[in-house]
Amino acid sequence: MTLSARKEHAKDRETSMKIGIIGLGRMGAALATRLQGCGHDLVVWNRTPDKAKGLVEAGAVLADSPAAAGEQSEAIITCLLDEDALEAVFGGNQGVLAADVSGKLFIEMSTVQPRTQRALAARITAKGGVYVECPVSGSTGPAREGRLIGLAGGAPEDVARARPILEQLCRRIEHAGPVGSGASLKLAVNLPLVVYYQALGEAYSLCRHLGLDPERIVDLFSDTSGGANILKARGGMIANGMRGDDPQPVTFDVDSFRKDLRTMIAEGQELGLSLPVVERTLSVYDEASQQGWGSRDGTSLAGYWSSRSTEKASGESI
Repeated sequence: MTLSARKEHAKDRETSMKIGIIGLGRMGAALATRLQGCGHDLVVWNRTPDKAKGLVEAGAVLADSPAAAGEQSEAIITCLLDEDALEAVFGGNQGVLAADVSGKLFIEMSTVQPRTQRALAARITAKGGVYVECPVSGSTGPAREGRLIGLAGGAPEDVARARPILEQLCRRIEHAGPVGSGASLKLAVNLPLVVYYQALGEAYSLCRHLGLDPERIVDLFSDTSGGANILKARGGMIANGMRGDDPQPVTFDVDSFRKDLRTMIAEGQELGLSLPVVERTLSVYDEASQQGWGSRDGTSLAGYWSSRSTEKASGESI
């Protein structure tokens, strides 16, 4: 370990906290790994305890309920699938809200509608807790390296309290406003990405017959005015998807994108907005899931649509 790394590690230990992590899916586990590496003592809980094994072996404490995780922690981070999962964790006699949370900091990082964040914040603050929402942009790799983009919502003083933790997870923290603002931004930044995967599939279907290597296509696309950052960050996986391979490792699967698309549509309806591109994109993702692609990484969509289009053009069924 270099001298600078030793100094940084010593600094992390001096400011370490006991942090509860509730929800150890792909992203939750990556966040926990990062914070454990920064020197924090972790208390973890997951509906499936086996997912905590590696963290526990590295020193984390496995709580027997969300309430117990809350009781044993100074700060609690939740990263869950949807509104129902949040209610299951926070509600009931074993939920976090059954514990004494007065004075404790909550950082909620799930991708849900703004109204869900506001309602949960009201319940936490009514019991004396401090609530910040901070969904993130980025996948599991950046999470393990502390390079996410945090989309924070909350009172300025509360976000300031959460910032030392968030700065260890995020290369940029965008404080958008009160609770609910972060959720609005998260849906907004996810929308172009999820649509772009479908656009790539349609674009590739127009040139697939040329027989060019997918890597060459991705490189060309990334060098044009229509190129997106994702082509440079995950170009290899996208090329594999175009080829029809199953991109690995899975960081955010097709079914998770379907959930986000449904959330975008629901939020649009609440705001009185029409999102026709999102609605059409969701129908494609639904179709892909029905064809067995739901557990594949989202980068596979370009390959799904181009292969579907090719087979339909040749009169075959998919």
